[in-house]
Amino acid sequence: MNDVIRPRRSVLYMPGSNRRAMEKARELPADVLILDLEDAVTPDAKVSARQEAVEAVERGGYGLREVVIRINGLDTQWHADDLTAAAASNAHAVLLPKVEGGRQVQTVAAALPERMDLWCMMETPLAILHAEEIAASSSKTKCLVMGTSDLATDLNALHTSHREPLAASLSLCLLAARSYGLAALDGVYLDLKDDAGFEAACIQGRHFGFDGKTLIHPRQVATANQIFAPSDDEITEANIIVSAFEQARSEGKGVVVVNGKLVENLHVAAARRLLALSDTIGAQEHSGSQ
Repeated sequence: MNDVIRPRRSVLYMPGSNRRAMEKARELPADVLILDLEDAVTPDAKVSARQEAVEAVERGGYGLREVVIRINGLDTQWHADDLTAAAASNAHAVLLPKVEGGRQVQTVAAALPERMDLWCMMETPLAILHAEEIAASSSKTKCLVMGTSDLATDLNALHTSHREPLAASLSLCLLAARSYGLAALDGVYLDLKDDAGFEAACIQGRHFGFDGKTLIHPRQVATANQIFAPSDDEITEANIIVSAFEQARSEGKGVVVVNGKLVENLHVAAARRLLALSDTIGAQEHSGSQ
């Protein structure tokens, strides 16, 4: 599972306490579903939400989607039982909130079965300062997830349209993720009435280099899927690059030029990755069971 290029364009948080929502999620075209036991669940519903989320995973029916369980943090009274239950489920990964260092990652990773991945929330100043340590601390860590709402609060930063106060944090986490071969997901957009603002945030996240966007409502899925998918022009260009490279190699040529631009091995690798991602997205959509 870890070597496969998986689409993570749309990553939708679903309250673990809302059984109806988790059932409905089986019909949504989101690439990833995060069944949330943390922020979306009140303290009095934590225990029942844990049971509901695990039972939803065990019932299955989510098709090719990745299903992740976000547990409560290590410093909470629910953490140990959340981790035990999630680790015994058929979820693809556990999402750990409030990660601030490698030791926390290693502690949780040690409790997970071999088949299960660990994702880490990057939502505090210490998390950002320790991004490389977090990314490098366990081979089970496969994804860094930005928690931009909590981070902005801790920084006393304003929520601006272009997110200038968060640019450094977003970039540091991307650098850490890419340095260790991890996926990276952008934070949520909270204003459900601002479609134009949400679209702009998705475009900005794609420009930064994120694999996809975390979402708080199903109505955001379609836009995220469109923006974080390879465009027709990108697919065409990638096919041209790969074809030109293969032709040049078959002719023994060491230099490849496409549309007047020198093509190097790194461009070919990027093109192949984009085409593989496009193929996987197409297969999911064709199957009708993302």
